[in-house]
Order: sequence, then C-alpha cells, then structure tokens
Amino acid sequence: MQRLARNGGTAELLRWLAGRADGWAGIAGSDGTLLSASGTVPIRAPRPEALEALEAAGAPKAPDPPEAPVAPDVTALVAEGVRALTERGALAYSHDTGAHTTLLFPLPAPHTDDPRNTAPLLAVVTPRPVAAGLATLLADALMPLALCREAEAVARKRRRVELAESRGREAVLHLLMTGQLSIAHQVAGALRPRLPDPVRVCVVECPGDSRDEVARVCAEADGGRSWVVRCPVYARHLILVMPAAYEEAATTATDETVAALVAECVVGVSERLPLADTATGYRQAFHALAVAREVPGRHVRFGAAPEPALVVGPAGRRWAEALLTPLLTHVPRRAQDPGSQELAATAASWLAFASHATDHLKVHRNTLAARLKLIGELLGLDLHRLADQAALDLALRIRATPTPVCTPETDGEETPAQRDSNETSGQRDSNEASAQRDGGAAHGLDEVLRRPAVQEWAARQLEPVSGAAEATLRAWLGCEGRLGPTAAELGISVPGARKRLTRLESVLQRSLLRPPSARYDLWLALRARETAAATS
Repeated sequence: MQRLARNGGTAELLRWLAGRADGWAGIAGSDGTLLSASGTVPIRAPRPEALEALEAAGAPKAPDPPEAPVAPDVTALVAEGVRALTERGALAYSHDTGAHTTLLFPLPAPHTDDPRNTAPLLAVVTPRPVAAGLATLLADALMPLALCREAEAVARKRRRVELAESRGREAVLHLLMTGQLSIAHQVAGALRPRLPDPVRVCVVECPGDSRDEVARVCAEADGGRSWVVRCPVYARHLILVMPAAYEEAATTATDETVAALVAECVVGVSERLPLADTATGYRQAFHALAVAREVPGRHVRFGAAPEPALVVGPAGRRWAEALLTPLLTHVPRRAQDPGSQELAATAASWLAFASHATDHLKVHRNTLAARLKLIGELLGLDLHRLADQAALDLALRIRATPTPVCTPETDGEETPAQRDSNETSGQRDSNEASAQRDGGAAHGLDEVLRRPAVQEWAARQLEPVSGAAEATLRAWLGCEGRLGPTAAELGISVPGARKRLTRLESVLQRSLLRPPSARYDLWLALRARETAAATS
C-alpha cells in the first residue's frame, strides 16, 4: 500500500483493493455520491459444462442450475449504506444483500471537526462470503488513501494557481503588445518581477514538451528578473521580456545562457527597446528565431533595421489616421458587440498571427471571421489582398508608435521649398481616405512611399536580395504569400518553393513562412521601389 500510495495514488490503491476484495472499491462522498471507483463485482453462476462432465462420469443427474444472479447496483448499495451509517452515527458499516456484502469505512479527515458527517468513505462491494482479513486490510488502507487524496487535492490547487499566474502573465503580455502600458503595470503589480524598461524581447523555441523545464531554466538564469510567458499561440515557444539594464553587469546574457544550457533550444532576441515597443521587440525576436534555426549556435540577435513606422514622417501619420478613423470611431450597435479598441486589437492580432489569432485572442474562428468582415467593411479594405493587409498593418504600427518618435523626412529646419512641398503633400493626404476606397489601400500609400526616408528604408530592406532570389520574392508576394500558387508561378514543386523561401529567410534575416511574417514590410519595400521607378 505504501508503494502504491507513492507511485500511483488513489486510483492505484483502489484498483489493488478491488483486486484483493475480488469485487468493487471506490470513494463515496458524505451524500452517497461516487467520487472515484475501480473494479467490477463478479457474477458467480454455476458452470453447465462442469455439471455435464459429472453426469458423463456416471454421477446422478443434477438439478437444473438456478438462474444467473443479476449484477448488483453498486451506486444504490453505496448510497443506501451511507444513509444507514449517517443515521446510526456508526464508524463503520456492513450490509449483506444475499450474494454480496457492502463495507463502508469513513476516511480520516484531519481538517474537519466531525469526520463522520463530512469525510468521504471507502466503499467496497465484495461477493459473499467475505474473504478472511478483508475488513482489517480495508481499515489499514484508510490512512494511505486519506493522505493520497490530500496530496492530490494540494496538487490540483497548485496547478490552478500556476494556471492563474500563467494566464495573468499572458494578459500582461497582451496588454503590452497592444500598447496599454498603464493597465499592464496595474495587472503586473500582483505578480513578480516588476515590468522592466528598457527591454529586450526574447523568443525561445523549446525542444519537444520541455517548455516548463526551459521556463525554470530561464527564471534561474537571470535570478527571476525577466518576465517569462508561455506563448499562447505556439505551444513550444517561451517569450521573455528581459531587462536591458542588466546587460552591463551580467557576465553572460540570459538568452545566451539558455541557448547553451538547453540542448536543441533555439533563441531569437530583439534590439534594446522601450517597454512601450514590446510588440516591435516580439516581431524582431521572431525574425531572429527564424535565422537562429539555421546557425550552429542556435542563437541570433536581431540586426539593426528601422521600423517603417519610424520613417513615414508626419504625412504618414496623417495617412494612417485617415485610414483608421472609421475603425477607431466605430460605435457598436449592441453592448455585447466588439468596440473600436477590441476591433483594432483583433486586426493587429490577425495580421501578426493569421489563423493562430484565435489562440491569441481566445475566441472562436467564426467570431474572428465575423470581426474581420466588419473591419474590412468599416475601412473599405479587402483583407484577402496582401496589399490591403500591408497597408492596414503599417497604419496600426504607425498608430502604436509615439508621435515624437516618428522622424521627419529631413534633419534640421525645413526650407521654404520643402515646406511648400509638404503642404502640398498634406493636401493630398487629406483626400486619401476616399482614394483608398476607390483604388485600394495601396493606391493611398503611394505618396507616403515616395518620400526619401521611406525610399532609403526600402533600399535597406531589399539590399540582400537580387537575381533569382528577388524573382522568388516577387512571385511569392504576387501570389498573396501562398506557397502553392508561388510554386506554380515559378514552375517548381511546392517543397522546392519552400526551400527557396527558407533560404530567403536566412538571407533577409526575417521570418517569411511562419507568422509573424515579414511579408508586409517586403511588400511595402517593393511597392516603394516600383513607385519611385514610375515617378522617375
């Protein structure tokens, strides 16, 4: 019993007791409800073949065997026994029903003053006659069973606490990703550690089912200073929000330590960023992760690359505001319908995680589809088109970027000619909302993409690709980022197209095949190049 209590718990103990009793064993509540059970009560009926053998040997003909007994109703027997034990105030109960015997023993209940009324009971139904010593054996089993149940109750409570903490951390990360810093700080106040600022965001891809063990390694590697969150989208990913301020004092960075300690672990890390840019840090870390899978050290830090939202200038902000105004001012008709903030968060999640947004937002796929349809109608966009997806993604990223961070087109004071040019551009921007509905979001982007700072950004994005690699990239983007049509466009197999795009991921140091994907940035860069070529 001690061995089973350590290794198998209540279930194994009940199974063993049912075998020793040659019947049924279970735990019943004080109201007669069965809480757990094991075994079945055998039906002992005469064997006709034995009687035929005796008659063949010359024995007198035996009388016809009685009808086979009916299997006892264990639930009814236990409920009747619990009622009788409670009424009589007894410490044990035994009842014979002719073919079977019901035995009841209350389990010790150290946390209650009256165990006879509130403690669960060990119930056993065994065929008659009762085996010698069975009652003593059952009495000896009461304490191991009670301890097993206590330990299992504690384990369930611990799992609930761990799940609640995990969901709380996931909620804080969601708030950070949507730019709601004040609420994130309030929710994080009940957890540890405090949210750091500035940060590096790290994405750890764990081998197999080792995510919980890797989370423990991450927490020990930096003394619990980082926020460790189990990714709600990818079952093998951990997301770390690490304090960048500790880098100078630490001998080895946390991400490098984790990559060295855990075999087959892959780590991608973002640049040093303000806490408000956690969403940008996550995208950077995810792109670095795609590159880290192909390098021997399995650890890559994101290379310097400006966000497009930082180079669009004031005109880009006006364009984004014009595009998003119908969404941000939307008032739902019913109280239970999603409001503007919830729709904006849905759009950002879907653009980042595609169909996995259902896991991120904890909604049904039909709910996600209905929200996306409403978003498309409000903005006048076709969200099945990569061009409109890229435009919406850029607009949301511009909105999430603080205004002072968005750099103007040129450093220093504007010349009168530049001021006149910008005023003319501003007049064009004021008409872009209607232009987007007439010619698509890509048409409204053209003026923003022609600006020198954006052209420089686009050149940096496309600098690593040329020749066949650029042809593959153009074909993939032209086919809306779908692998099958891309393979048909290039005249190769689907595995061949996948290999080409995997090589492109290493060249661009960006994730292409798995969301969050760099396809929006690459589409914008190619569009900017085409716009400049058409203008010249």
